Amino acid sequence: MRKIAVYDNFTEPKHRQQIDGTAARYGFAVDYYPAPQSVPEERRGEYEVIYGMPKPGELKGFTGLKWFCGSFAGVDAYLDESLYPSPEVMLSNSSGAYGVTIAEHIVMVTLMLLRHAPAYCAEQAAGRWGEVMPMRSIIGSTITVVGTGDIGTEFARRAKALDAKSIRGVRRTKKAADPAFDEIHTNDKLDGLLPDTDILVLALPATGETKGILSAERIALLPASAYVVNVGRGSAIDQAALIDALNGGRLAGAALDVFAQEPIPAGDPAWTAKNLLITPHISGQMSLGYTRDRNVELFCEDLERYGRGEKPLRLVDRKIGY
Repeated sequence: MRKIAVYDNFTEPKHRQQIDGTAARYGFAVDYYPAPQSVPEERRGEYEVIYGMPKPGELKGFTGLKWFCGSFAGVDAYLDESLYPSPEVMLSNSSGAYGVTIAEHIVMVTLMLLRHAPAYCAEQAAGRWGEVMPMRSIIGSTITVVGTGDIGTEFARRAKALDAKSIRGVRRTKKAADPAFDEIHTNDKLDGLLPDTDILVLALPATGETKGILSAERIALLPASAYVVNVGRGSAIDQAALIDALNGGRLAGAALDVFAQEPIPAGDPAWTAKNLLITPHISGQMSLGYTRDRNVELFCEDLERYGRGEKPLRLVDRKIGY
């Protein structure tokens, strides 16, 4: 019988029932390996399909592997062709499962910055009654979203409902996007958008093209009243330049869920940067039940296709990184 290995750190009984039922219809048996357990080396050759996030170095041992479905949206750790037993192995991701939870995170941290929530929390921790500070709103804001995939789109829809003045999407190509975006621009037009951006959101995968996209030069183009939110990859930002701009009052604030080095080391300037809201890469984890349900749903959808001899919908091009 054909076999599937699930590297399991999030499924509930209902999810296993869903995966097992879909697999059985196409002649697959499923084995679950709860994290941090790995598939034993002597058994890796048995599996045709992997679902989950194994250590990249383990993939070579899956000599019968034909399809690897990562349970994350970002699979940059799995792009190297040499990791696989064959260049014919298909790589897919779980893009579409994380848009809701990460979009809600972006809304949360944006409102926290606009309404000085970190400062009021600090006052509470110190046992002080804080003073009223002038606040801003998403209403009337010009928002630039770099990355218009599932995450950027889900955020744009929510920002639109909150009456943002304008939501501009930035992407590799100028193909049609969700109606929540008022404008679509290509990456090479980003410089011209930054000077009147109130809120800059980065929702990008880690690729050669996105590395350092928010450079020191581009940070300098933002107005001092702008806020920066990054939920993609830490490599997208010149982190030192961003911190320098925050400390120098050349940016109003930033919310970072991703960093150049994770966890942030002790003594790193990020810990003491002015108006920097830090979260420990939690915006898109499996902590939300909807995300877990959707993740399994997408895998089963692609497993149905694979079982019929069709390609998965969420295939990743290992050359471009998504």
